[in-house]
Amino acid sequence: MNVEPYLFFEGRCDEAITLYRNVLGAEVTFLMRFRDSPEPPEHWPSADAGDKVMHANLRIGDTMVMVSDGRCDGQASFKGFSLTLSLTDAGTAERIFTALSEGGQVQMPLGKTFWSPCFGMVQDRFGVAWFVMVHEPPSGGC
Repeated sequence: MNVEPYLFFEGRCDEAITLYRNVLGAEVTFLMRFRDSPEPPEHWPSADAGDKVMHANLRIGDTMVMVSDGRCDGQASFKGFSLTLSLTDAGTAERIFTALSEGGQVQMPLGKTFWSPCFGMVQDRFGVAWFVMVHEPPSGGC
């Protein structure tokens, strides 16, 4: 059994896919736009949703994350959860944390904790919360 998050970006999915490809090395394994759906336009969330992402699969490391523009209402809300990136070195953690924080908000700066030599919390520009951490204690820290 797998648990796979499904994120609805409400009109900004293409932008999110680009960020996650560039920052996390996400691979798009499937993408369907509303215009490619067998459903007629009257079943779309809006008349201009044709170019919006109906569904896409992103592989990030060993994890599949599903994404969509959802109802395309511009009101994305990501509350009550965080996605965790478990990394093997502080340099990668710092690079990813910095990139995710651009246009977003740092919740807890990267630093040493009792459970990780390098841990931080950030909300990206879309409002998705991320925990960025070095899982195994390497030599050195953040």
